[in-house]
Amino acid sequence: MIGDLDFGGVYFPALLLLSIVALALTGLCTWLINSVGGYRLIVYRPIVDLAIFVLILGLLVLATMPKGAGA
Repeated sequence: MIGDLDFGGVYFPALLLLSIVALALTGLCTWLINSVGGYRLIVYRPIVDLAIFVLILGLLVLATMPKGAGA
Protein backbone atom coordinates (compact mmCIF):
# COMPACT_ATOMS: atom_id res chain seq x y z
CA MET A 1 0.00 0.00 0.00
CA ILE A 2 1.33 3.41 -0.87
CA GLY A 3 1.61 6.06 1.85
CA ASP A 4 -0.03 9.35 0.85
CA LEU A 5 -1.53 10.65 -2.35
CA ASP A 6 -1.17 14.25 -3.46
CA PHE A 7 -4.13 15.94 -5.19
CA GLY A 8 -3.52 19.60 -5.92
CA GLY A 9 -1.17 20.07 -2.98
CA VAL A 10 -3.50 18.33 -0.52
CA TYR A 11 -2.26 15.06 0.91
CA PHE A 12 -4.75 12.25 1.47
CA PRO A 13 -3.95 9.03 3.30
CA ALA A 14 -4.15 6.09 0.94
CA LEU A 15 -6.22 4.12 3.43
CA LEU A 16 -8.90 6.83 3.38
CA LEU A 17 -9.20 6.64 -0.40
CA LEU A 18 -9.18 2.84 -0.34
CA SER A 19 -11.91 2.91 2.31
CA ILE A 20 -14.09 5.10 0.09
CA VAL A 21 -13.62 2.71 -2.82
CA ALA A 22 -14.32 -0.27 -0.55
CA LEU A 23 -17.49 1.41 0.71
CA ALA A 24 -18.73 1.89 -2.84
CA LEU A 25 -17.93 -1.73 -3.73
CA THR A 26 -19.62 -2.92 -0.54
CA GLY A 27 -22.75 -1.02 -1.53
CA LEU A 28 -22.68 -2.73 -4.90
CA CYS A 29 -22.20 -6.17 -3.33
CA THR A 30 -24.99 -5.67 -0.81
CA TRP A 31 -27.30 -4.49 -3.58
CA LEU A 32 -26.50 -7.62 -5.59
CA ILE A 33 -27.04 -9.89 -2.58
CA ASN A 34 -30.32 -8.15 -1.80
CA SER A 35 -31.54 -8.33 -5.40
CA VAL A 36 -31.09 -12.12 -5.56
CA GLY A 37 -32.67 -12.59 -2.14
CA GLY A 38 -29.52 -13.65 -0.31
CA TYR A 39 -30.33 -11.69 2.83
CA ARG A 40 -33.25 -14.03 3.58
CA LEU A 41 -30.72 -16.54 4.87
CA ILE A 42 -28.81 -14.09 7.07
CA VAL A 43 -29.82 -13.50 10.68
CA TYR A 44 -27.99 -10.22 11.39
CA ARG A 45 -27.35 -8.19 8.25
CA PRO A 46 -25.09 -5.42 9.70
CA ILE A 47 -22.40 -7.92 10.73
CA VAL A 48 -22.41 -9.43 7.23
CA ASP A 49 -22.17 -5.97 5.66
CA LEU A 50 -19.24 -5.10 7.93
CA ALA A 51 -17.51 -8.38 7.06
CA ILE A 52 -17.93 -7.69 3.34
CA PHE A 53 -16.46 -4.20 3.79
CA VAL A 54 -13.44 -5.53 5.74
CA LEU A 55 -12.80 -8.24 3.16
CA ILE A 56 -12.98 -5.82 0.24
CA LEU A 57 -10.78 -3.28 2.03
CA GLY A 58 -8.21 -5.97 2.82
CA LEU A 59 -8.14 -7.10 -0.80
CA LEU A 60 -7.69 -3.52 -2.01
CA VAL A 61 -4.81 -2.99 0.42
CA LEU A 62 -3.14 -6.19 -0.75
CA ALA A 63 -3.67 -5.21 -4.39
CA THR A 64 -2.02 -1.80 -3.92
CA MET A 65 1.03 -3.01 -1.98
CA PRO A 66 4.37 -2.69 -3.74
CA LYS A 67 5.84 -5.94 -5.00
CA GLY A 68 8.00 -7.70 -2.43
CA ALA A 69 6.62 -5.77 0.57
CA GLY A 70 4.64 -7.22 3.42
CA ALA A 71 3.48 -10.79 3.69
